[in-house]
Amino acid sequence: MGVVTNTTDKYQKCLDACAKCVQACYECLRACLNEPDMAARKNCISILMECALICQQAVAYMSMDAQYAKDLCKLCATICDKCSQECKMFKDDHCQKCAQVCQECATECNNMAGV
Repeated sequence: MGVVTNTTDKYQKCLDACAKCVQACYECLRACLNEPDMAARKNCISILMECALICQQAVAYMSMDAQYAKDLCKLCATICDKCSQECKMFKDDHCQKCAQVCQECATECNNMAGV
């Protein structure tokens, strides 16, 4: 259900998952920066930024029904999966919730890309 057209209806589940993942990653990033063991979270913080950015791009590509939307979503799935793995290593609630959202996004991106 597109906003102004129905051209992107085929992407809607993936669009929603990517938008939710962007929000989760930025929220988790902010929370991680305030954790006492922030230095131990260096890799996690880095992949959270990468994940949020690729998800933003995936939303843009799908929204304009871009020629390489499926290719970008395949890469997005890979990054989301890695982000989920990194977040799972930390037991606090925000990281565990983010890991789940990232995994759901990876699944939707793989489905959309036909993987």
